[in-house]
Amino acid sequence: MRMLHTSDWHVGRTFHGADLLAEQETVLTHLADLVAGEAVDVVLVSGDVYDRAVPSAEAVRVATRAMKRIREAGAQLVITPGNHDSAARLGAFADFAAAGGLHLRTTAAELAEPVVLEDDHGPVALYGIPYLEPEIVRHALGVPQARGHTGVLTEAMRRVTEDLAGREPGTRSVVLAHAFVTGGVGSDSERTIAVGGVEQVPGSVFDGVDYVALGHLHGAQTLAEHLRYSGSPLAYSFSETAQRKSVWLVDLDADGLAGVERRDLPVPRRLATMRGLLADLLEAPEYAGLVDCFVSATLTDRVRPVDAMRRLRERFPHAVHLDWQPEGGQATVLRYAEAVRGRSDSEIASGFLDDCRGAPPSEREHALLTAALEAAGKRDPEQDGDSR
Repeated sequence: MRMLHTSDWHVGRTFHGADLLAEQETVLTHLADLVAGEAVDVVLVSGDVYDRAVPSAEAVRVATRAMKRIREAGAQLVITPGNHDSAARLGAFADFAAAGGLHLRTTAAELAEPVVLEDDHGPVALYGIPYLEPEIVRHALGVPQARGHTGVLTEAMRRVTEDLAGREPGTRSVVLAHAFVTGGVGSDSERTIAVGGVEQVPGSVFDGVDYVALGHLHGAQTLAEHLRYSGSPLAYSFSETAQRKSVWLVDLDADGLAGVERRDLPVPRRLATMRGLLADLLEAPEYAGLVDCFVSATLTDRVRPVDAMRRLRERFPHAVHLDWQPEGGQATVLRYAEAVRGRSDSEIASGFLDDCRGAPPSEREHALLTAALEAAGKRDPEQDGDSR
């Protein structure tokens, strides 16, 4: 049996305000191409199908079209929810969907009820463990003494291995899980699942099965030969700029895990970071190849440039993030009380302007600030109250 392991689609997510639905559909369509070209039998989606518990109608349409294409390409799907999904919404009509080859495992109660598929060597049991919120699920699982993610996942795997032990000899096993496993490396785009300061679980929790298809972390990672993250199909933060987005092709033979291969995914729009004076970024020829990228720019001008994002987008239309770190700027951060101690209102206002843009007010600006402060000091608070 050949499986394709993917996760963390986050359909409906934006990138610094930029809509990604077109890029997401491009990559998810490629999954169907891989299914057809690589003779994949089943696609495993380990959580975070959507970016929100209540996805937009268009996000649902994009995900539905992707699943339909995968099914038409010849593979069945097994899907579990992640911490971004609404398990109840994702699992709606699960019994009906299974008849069409879409198997949804969305509740703690059914985590030990596998999807059983057959190949030439016999049965393969695929167990879907949805994202488990410890404080809620420990009671649902009947283990109120369990603490944190390790406690509830230990109980979940105990149920899985107990069910597996009762099946016919030679049954191979696969687990889908959405968790932060020790040894994995996160990025800036994952939502924390920390509970009491502890979100990681040891990989040993998942011992006893042939393959574990992990979701949650957005970079493809191999924690052990049988324990892997596929990562997200798209980059969702600039911390992922250097990542190769991919999926795993997982082969099972009569004895269990036979091999795992990586397949890179297309990159609809690359990410790029740049740093320097705004004038240099707008003119330097070495940045010409980045005009079609999502761009994050750090400006180092001593004075904050006016209308910098608009000017940047004239050359880089997909610039989405802008920071200002002036060369030689002050590194010391003062508390409010220290910043205003012994200073007049005019000095405080002037200092604020200097801190914000890297230059003190001009004579004309200083006059405007003085006039504004004088007007504020003469205003009658009772009249202000009446005007409201």
